[in-house]
Parts: sequence; C-alpha cells; structure tokens
Amino acid sequence: QVLVVESGGGLVQPGGSLRLSCESSGPTFSSYTMAWYRQAPGKERELVAEITGGGVTNYAHSVKGRFTVSRDNAKKSLYLQMNSLKLEDTGVYYCVVPFFSYWGRGTQVTVSS
Repeated sequence: QVLVVESGGGLVQPGGSLRLSCESSGPTFSSYTMAWYRQAPGKERELVAEITGGGVTNYAHSVKGRFTVSRDNAKKSLYLQMNSLKLEDTGVYYCVVPFFSYWGRGTQVTVSS
C-alpha cells in the first residue's frame, strides 16, 4: 500500500515561516509530478505548488514569491517552504501524486495573530 504522509504544520503568526514535508512509501515517484494542495475553511481544495520529476515548478499566483516547492527523489520526499505567511494561507495542506491520485491525510497550517 502506497502512503504519502505530511508533517510540519502548526500555528504561526502572520509574516512567519513553516516548512512542510511529505514522505512517501512504496515505489519511487521520481518520474512523476508531485504537488501540494490546500483547503481553506469553507473553500474548495486548490493547487498551491507542483514540481515535475525534472524539477520544473509551478505555483498558484497567491503564493508565488513566498513559497518554494522542492523534492528529494532519493528520500522519496517533497517539501514546501512557506515564508511571509498570511492569514489567508490557513488551511489543511495535502501532499499529492496526481498521476496516481494519491493523497495524504493533510497537515493543518494556521496563520493567526
């Protein structure tokens, strides 16, 4: 059974930083795009950032310049460095392997003063 497990969420003040991690079990996803999605309270899930197997990245307009997605294929891991966090970044963040529709259970990020 393939699992993707997120960690690193928490409570942070506006302007602060967090680093999310995602570890995957099972076969390597090094050739596949991996992504971070989030779901804010009362809203639909949205793509935050994605990275191809070759390292090409894509970001939602709302996080561009503040968030950085990266991966370590040897560790089968995905990361999201989040800086200059805003109140509207609050939500549950999910690690996703879109090609296989693998979703983690999510990690809560709360930005609050």
